[in-house]
Amino acid sequence: MNPYAAEERKTILGHPRGLFVLFFAEMWERFSYYGMRALLIFYLVQHWMYSDSEASVIYGAYTALVYIAPVVGGYLADRYLGQRKAVVFGAVLLTFGHFLMAFEGDGGQSAAEINIFWLALAFIIVGSGFLKANISVMVGQLYPRTDIRRDPAYTIFYMGINLGAALGALIAGYLGQTYGWAWGFGAAGVGMLLGLIVFVLGKPLLMGRGESKNPQRLAAPVLGIRFEWLLYVCGVLAVGVVWFLIQYQSLVGGLLMGTGALLVGYVMYTAVFKLEREARNRIFAALILIIGSILFWALFEQAGASLNLFTDRSVDREIFGWAVPASMFQSLNSIYIILLAPVFAMAWLWLGRRGWEPSTPMKFALAVIQVGLGFLILVWGANSAGPGQMTPVIFIFLIYLIHTTGELCLSPVGLSAMNRLAPAHMASLIMGTWFFASATGNFAAGLISAATGGEGAGPARVLEVYSNVGWLAVGVGILMMLVAPLIRRLMHLDTLKDDEPSLAGQQAIGEPIAPGTQLEDERRP
Repeated sequence: MNPYAAEERKTILGHPRGLFVLFFAEMWERFSYYGMRALLIFYLVQHWMYSDSEASVIYGAYTALVYIAPVVGGYLADRYLGQRKAVVFGAVLLTFGHFLMAFEGDGGQSAAEINIFWLALAFIIVGSGFLKANISVMVGQLYPRTDIRRDPAYTIFYMGINLGAALGALIAGYLGQTYGWAWGFGAAGVGMLLGLIVFVLGKPLLMGRGESKNPQRLAAPVLGIRFEWLLYVCGVLAVGVVWFLIQYQSLVGGLLMGTGALLVGYVMYTAVFKLEREARNRIFAALILIIGSILFWALFEQAGASLNLFTDRSVDREIFGWAVPASMFQSLNSIYIILLAPVFAMAWLWLGRRGWEPSTPMKFALAVIQVGLGFLILVWGANSAGPGQMTPVIFIFLIYLIHTTGELCLSPVGLSAMNRLAPAHMASLIMGTWFFASATGNFAAGLISAATGGEGAGPARVLEVYSNVGWLAVGVGILMMLVAPLIRRLMHLDTLKDDEPSLAGQQAIGEPIAPGTQLEDERRP
């Protein structure tokens, strides 16, 4: 008997109530992350006195580690902790990290307080590793794999992400650039604490999803303590390792290359030798989409680095007589998503019912083209203003708009595709691989941003780089459109089936399992 049958019948807007627990928990986590992100490049340049290039590389290494950490967090959740406990632990670490960011000291790279700054970043990176991939996986666990509500559910979830991101950039950005860094970063810490409270109190509405598949293993003693607590201790020790890495950004690039090769190799090995043909092809399709997303994120993530600095220095930011702090413009992407996400969700459903919906690979191609077009339009707008003139602020609104429509073609669609294409026992691993691509893109974003800020560089150098990468993205996007039908065939959507109520799932919700029976997820893709 399913103990959650009554809860499953209760919905909000046709969706399980647990979706909205995840919505609000992620909303506050994104408030903290994007509030801090809006200020970080300015904090590095104006408070710790790094050059634009140095600050960009630090920014890229930090954001890359934020996105690579979910590979480890996803694996530990899949294998031992379960997604729910991993999210709680990650939220605790994130809360510590964001509050530590409020200790700013006197500034300058010789200040002792800079070590607290590195430690704060390390807590945020490791905490994100336990939280990011796993809370996204929990959204998918609320639905059967062929449920038509899945894409709309991820879009709703994505709206929660962006509601928090918009508020974070507006509130923390304004406070940080108006009243002081500690005010902005402190607001981010409060947001993270609220996210943790929402998730803990909302546990009953999650209907047992995301629990450990092997609770006996977690309870078993290792070295005199419960194995679960040993995992938490290792998580805290990982903060020390990351504290070292974030100070030596070249090591992060090597880590990305090495880890990327191992991760893709492991996924390929599993697909080739352990999965049936159709499941194997789905993994190949997922990997192609993942690789294709790297260029998108490398350009999209200029928002927090070079585009943030360009907005501050080279854009006429006065609106109705108020010089808007540059960090607040990072809220535009999130505001556009809040406005446009329902439109896209309804459009995909309307097109899908008529057989006209673009395939997932085609949506990815459209996203890459749009991110390139956004930069080309900004370059045109800046050049049209004339040499030595400030760029009209309307072009900042336009670049964020076009990048947002591209993001809506890729990010929520990608989250849903990863969860749909992955076998149940590889769900968090594939989601972690998706975030690894974001990590690679973010590190590349730091290098691109650094290229705009070399010695003697000015607005002309920024526009030259933006023009080059814009045309590159348009060309790659057109190539992706040409190969999209082949990738779609690899997805085998016509034969995709829901998992039967698996024995692992029965175990998660408390249903009895016959002794000696092999878990279904171990023998079926």
